[in-house]
Amino acid sequence: MSDNKIFIFDTTLRDGEQVPGCKLNTQQKLEIAKELERLGVDVIEAGFPISSPGDFEAVARICDMVRNPIICGLSRAVEKDIKVAAEALQSAKRPRIHTGIGTSDSHVKFKLKTTREKVIERAVAAVKYAKSFVEDVEFYAEDAGRTDNEFLARVIQAVVEAGATVLNIPDTTGYCLPDEYGAKIKFLKENVKGIHKTIISTHCHNDLGLATANSIFGIRNGARQIECTINGIGERAGNTSLEEVVMVMRQHGHLGFEDNIQTKLLNPISQLVSDRMGMVVQPNKAIVGTNAFAHSSGIHQDGVIKNRETYEIINPLDVGVDQSKIVLTARSGRAAIAYRAKNIGYNLTKLELDKVYEQFLKVADRQKEVGDDDLTGIIKTVDGVTV
Repeated sequence: MSDNKIFIFDTTLRDGEQVPGCKLNTQQKLEIAKELERLGVDVIEAGFPISSPGDFEAVARICDMVRNPIICGLSRAVEKDIKVAAEALQSAKRPRIHTGIGTSDSHVKFKLKTTREKVIERAVAAVKYAKSFVEDVEFYAEDAGRTDNEFLARVIQAVVEAGATVLNIPDTTGYCLPDEYGAKIKFLKENVKGIHKTIISTHCHNDLGLATANSIFGIRNGARQIECTINGIGERAGNTSLEEVVMVMRQHGHLGFEDNIQTKLLNPISQLVSDRMGMVVQPNKAIVGTNAFAHSSGIHQDGVIKNRETYEIINPLDVGVDQSKIVLTARSGRAAIAYRAKNIGYNLTKLELDKVYEQFLKVADRQKEVGDDDLTGIIKTVDGVTV
């Protein structure tokens, strides 16, 4: 396996589903899990089994149905959590228990009301107990982003010695700047003995809009797994967006990273998750938003019509979008009018185009967009235009 292989860990069904109002039923979770398998994700975090009977059932049924990816169940550093997760994962071909505890001073003092030494003890005990059920144990140091690096290294050293196979370094609150997060990963790589035998994972939240950037800085500094969700859904402002990190790696091939994602399925699975969760994707969302490949400015439209790459760094076909969209607005120019007119069967001469454009601007000033029916009506008002 290449040292530059990046494992894509999808947590849409766990962290993503924690969004208020986005609860999925078991059948919907199975449907999305199957599509995640087709997409090529390496790990599916199927749920938090102890949280509810429904979540337990969904994890267990996903284990029965999905065979290629690793199936992961979340737990706290609590024996009962871990035991229930192991039970839910019994039929998985490749099971993983994901357990952990808060490590920042805020979590230690106020949430856990304990000491740093007790945190290390609980972390080690949780990993060892999880190892009694499965070989593959991922440990998360919750709020690692705000944990000082020396203490974080002590925690990670202890869980590595306890047998953790994957080390999740979450920026739980989305606090870190990219260079800070990258430096944290690098510090661990350089200061934890035996860490080279494990996989370091990023898990970044988007509270400051930096989740994708932080994840990329993480892998550039030695992480080899990215935890992410479809459409970047998740707690508060969301998680790292799967489609964004994958396409960053594809567009910057010089970085040398590899993944197994079938990118032509990105737009279809984005629409599926949006529909099933009832959560609309913002139009200007990178890669999968409805405006990601839409152009309304005359200057941009002219450039894209002449050569798509003048204003698009990604071929829409590569992410499952049929084509770029030339949207007619009051900012559109003659090139866009001629292009859209040709698409609906009118080859306008320069004189005809000038007349149509004059009428077009009057309509465009009254409404946000001018559709094909509107354009047809405008063209029919101009004398002498034929199909």
